Amino acid sequence: MSDTVEPGPADGHERAEVPHPREKRLGPPPASLATDTDGEDITEQMKEAYWSVYDGAASKATVGEIFKRLPRTVGQVGRLAWQAGPKDTLCLIVLQMAAATMLAFGLMATVGVAQHIFAQGPTPDRVRAAIPQLLLVVGLLSLRALLEYGVSVAQARLTPRIRTALEKEFLELTAHVRLEIVDNPDWHDEAYRARDRGLFYARQIVGQVVSLASATLGLVGTAGVITLLHPLLILLLPLSVVPVGIAAVSSARARFHSFKRWNALQRRVNVFSWLLLERDAAAELRSDTAQRALLAEHHRLTERIADEDTRLNLGSAHLSLIGRATGGIGTGITYIVLGAMLINGWLPLAAGAGAVLAIQSSHASMTTVVDVAHLVYEHALWVDDLLRFQKKCRTLLPRRTGRPAPPTVKEITLSNVTYTYPGKETPALDDVSMTLRAGTTVAFVGVNGSGKSTASRLIAGLHDPSSGTIAWDGVDVTAMDSESIQAGVATVLQDPVRFPFSALANLTISRGTLTEADPDRALAAARASGAEQVIAALPETWRALLSKRFKNGQELSAGQWAKIAVARGLYKDAPVLLLDEPTASMDPKAEHAVYRAVLRGEHCSDRITVLISHRLASVVECDQIYVFDEGRIIESGSHQELMAGGGEYAAMFTLQASGYLTTTSTEVEAQ
Repeated sequence: MSDTVEPGPADGHERAEVPHPREKRLGPPPASLATDTDGEDITEQMKEAYWSVYDGAASKATVGEIFKRLPRTVGQVGRLAWQAGPKDTLCLIVLQMAAATMLAFGLMATVGVAQHIFAQGPTPDRVRAAIPQLLLVVGLLSLRALLEYGVSVAQARLTPRIRTALEKEFLELTAHVRLEIVDNPDWHDEAYRARDRGLFYARQIVGQVVSLASATLGLVGTAGVITLLHPLLILLLPLSVVPVGIAAVSSARARFHSFKRWNALQRRVNVFSWLLLERDAAAELRSDTAQRALLAEHHRLTERIADEDTRLNLGSAHLSLIGRATGGIGTGITYIVLGAMLINGWLPLAAGAGAVLAIQSSHASMTTVVDVAHLVYEHALWVDDLLRFQKKCRTLLPRRTGRPAPPTVKEITLSNVTYTYPGKETPALDDVSMTLRAGTTVAFVGVNGSGKSTASRLIAGLHDPSSGTIAWDGVDVTAMDSESIQAGVATVLQDPVRFPFSALANLTISRGTLTEADPDRALAAARASGAEQVIAALPETWRALLSKRFKNGQELSAGQWAKIAVARGLYKDAPVLLLDEPTASMDPKAEHAVYRAVLRGEHCSDRITVLISHRLASVVECDQIYVFDEGRIIESGSHQELMAGGGEYAAMFTLQASGYLTTTSTEVEAQ
């Protein structure tokens, strides 16, 4: 087999031999292919998702690490709360401490009731003597309930404000970071993780910190009551509470581990669920009758997941049993010691009854502290991640010099401009120079990846040159606000954004509004772009919602969306208009009408128009054509000049034209 391409009989002329790499040979595939290996941990086959990096973190951290981090987390949540609502934050703190104090007073009052009940004398007299203390207990408990209600009200007011403030800042930052940052997939992972997890847990963590504070204050209050009853009783509290804490830690760790693993298992099976439900896959799925194969694999995996789930639940139940047994032993020892103190007269009977109540209360508080501390630890990692991401975004905002770009521009000059995308070694644009003047139409042509779109992005102010300068009327654009440059350029792309708004809002958004419109300008843009008939055919014309997500929403074809996108660009009425393959999905008649409007429209005399197209027939009437190849301009001139030069442009144009001529000749011969 030859390693060169030989000229064929239809070539028309001799062609130089073009070497190409030797082709690799592929062996036959296996007769069967399993989606996973039996006995293998199926969660190990999945790459860790960006949104699961902190799942199960609490199951790996030591108790010391968890409790060491708590003060920092509480302080962080406190600062967020204070920024969102200082008065409500102060109210929440005061009410929370008052509620904990009422709990301690309530225990002391309960001891007073017990003292009267267990005192000497007839039962009716003892009960009557206990009534004042009993009323005091009721009053304290009622007051505590009111205080906790106040805590709930303050929390209900604060939590949405914290979430709203964080979300507002998050979106404000992410919407304005530089384009090259948005193009980075790692940044996207961080952004979605911060949005999906960080903002969610920022809302959750407020209530969790309140619960943690309540349980901690309750535990401290209980310890104080026990100390007042008898100083030696404080030594019994750890004996009773620590085993309960150990049990709670084991149970919490098991739950966090189980959740992380369950998440991984669900991601594995969702690969098949998504394929079965995906709208874009539905037609081919049915055409290939592939449902049975996917369903069989889905069922097989769900059975394995059910077995795994059962194992995890049994393990959690086992740990819970051990923890409860350990806690029960500790409580039993506590009560034995307490009984010995009562028998030996070290402790009055009423104080013993109060100690039992205090110990029971401390059990509940300790369990809450451990459980919530684990939650707070893990959720604080997500909130930290969100705040760290926001801090990072503040360093990635576009250039803001305080000097806006001029409202009109007569000349844009690119001088020795080079641009290399982040993470790439080869420049996408290499030492490019050109001058664009108002009233002219310029075309960028060339093969894919030649630098055409990169050049347009730099002209639009979406990127800054790695070297060289871009000047508007002699002023370097780096001296101007980046966003003011972008506001002065209307860009129409091959795959435009399909905004799920009204037809009118799809035009007005190019001028930064969804609610205000210039009716005459909107109608002129719709007519020039061919979108007039698209909008006129909609049930509510300008007010029609262009999304099936909404009731009575309309769905447009790709060609109709292209017309809307061109209308949006024309409505912006910017001094520079960039058209990057905007008519690729249009029919020939619509494409011709758009180019006539762009090339000969009413604002052409004071506008710089740049057209990027692979259909070279579209650029024939352009004043200047730049031919790009590997990031450089290899030819420039008018259509006539380039055709006369017989270079790359002439070869590409002749190739495209010959395809149409051949088709036409064949059709004529067939007739």
